[in-house]
Amino acid sequence: MTLDKSAFDTPGQGRGLLDVFKYRYLLRLLISKGTSLRYRNSVLGWLWSYVRPTVQFLVYFVVVGHIIGVSRRVDLFPLYMFCGLVIVNLFNEAIGATTRSVVDNKALVRKIYLPRELFPISAVIGSFIHFLPQLIVLLIVALLFGWVPTFASVGLMLASLALATTFVLGVGLTFSAINVRFRDAQNFIEIIRTVATWSSPIMYTWVMVQKPLEHHQWIFEIFMSNPITVAVEFFHHAIWDSVVAPEKRLGWPPDFGWNVLASIGVIVVVTLIGQLVFRRFERTFAQDL
Repeated sequence: MTLDKSAFDTPGQGRGLLDVFKYRYLLRLLISKGTSLRYRNSVLGWLWSYVRPTVQFLVYFVVVGHIIGVSRRVDLFPLYMFCGLVIVNLFNEAIGATTRSVVDNKALVRKIYLPRELFPISAVIGSFIHFLPQLIVLLIVALLFGWVPTFASVGLMLASLALATTFVLGVGLTFSAINVRFRDAQNFIEIIRTVATWSSPIMYTWVMVQKPLEHHQWIFEIFMSNPITVAVEFFHHAIWDSVVAPEKRLGWPPDFGWNVLASIGVIVVVTLIGQLVFRRFERTFAQDL
């Protein structure tokens, strides 16, 4: 006798990222767990969300702004740097959290089945929640500098956040899966975080990159097509560019529209690769953990 199995699901198989919509309740629980445990038994608690970026900002401002002298070449350099720094901090925070996400939830992975993609997604959302205090401080500082929110500026900020979070999710899917079997992935992530900080125009401008590369335009185009670079420039134009004097504005880089499209293409490819790698490695998550 042949059984009709169409009404049954094969255990351990799912639709990847699409299953997240089906398990929204579990996603909320994971986000709540991550945010509540983050600063448990910590003296300062949520204040660390302000302390660490503040110290980082002061170090960069003193070294890059005054010692190296970039503040003399970029008007309102503290605001310029702060606009880019919050985006890079979001990326660095989220990439570290997503890489550890499956290993940190090994008890759940070994006991029950649920879409494993929930772990990196909850890590990205949790990182975004902890990014909000920095964003609030930035907006307050911008208002003190005379920034006036507009629909265009808000739209640019939302687009910037969308690019940064989707890109880090794609990268995080890959490294969260690899990290289960090879814990060296966490060390490699530290290299990526360092590169992300210094390869994005937060302590210098895109003009400073373009001039030395005027005979190697293709390198400059690769630099500008980095999704984090595009996200940083969106934030610069949303806030800094609307505050600084017109003659001091940098404007959009040449062919920036193509850079935006290229960055979206990079995000799509990275996300697809991340999903494929994740599905390949998740077969042995329980054994490897």
